[in-house]
Amino acid sequence: MTSVGPQFANFLVEAKRNTYASESPINASVPILESSRQLQYSSGNFLYRDIYFGSERFSGIEVAYEGKVPIWTMVYSGGMLSPTYSAAVYAFLKKALREVSTEFPVRGPKAFKESLFTYENHFNGSGERFHGEEYILSEGVEVYQMNYHGGLIK
Repeated sequence: MTSVGPQFANFLVEAKRNTYASESPINASVPILESSRQLQYSSGNFLYRDIYFGSERFSGIEVAYEGKVPIWTMVYSGGMLSPTYSAAVYAFLKKALREVSTEFPVRGPKAFKESLFTYENHFNGSGERFHGEEYILSEGVEVYQMNYHGGLIK
């Protein structure tokens, strides 16, 4: 990942796999914003927070800190296009997001398929500055969509 050191890229992958995308109980913490959900992960001198509102339709922000200094952020918004698929789609999304890599430790891979679902992630940029959209299709029909952008804080 351009402009982001390997230590931070590894941390971001760990953080993402151990919060929302986790198979086990997620690292929820008391939210700092009323009516939000907050997930948190720390390792060494790094801290990651994911704060979001909503479920079928949602908006949120992810912030990574080195010590007490925010160094990276991503904002996102999206959700279900058809609530009929909600539980199965979000379970599949978590599987796709566990495939995050240090090459682009922002969301899931470019493509991931399992059973009836296909995940697609279209993005531009690097860790310093990026934007993208992800989709989930069920038997070729788009059922979920999310936009995101962010990068390093200077």
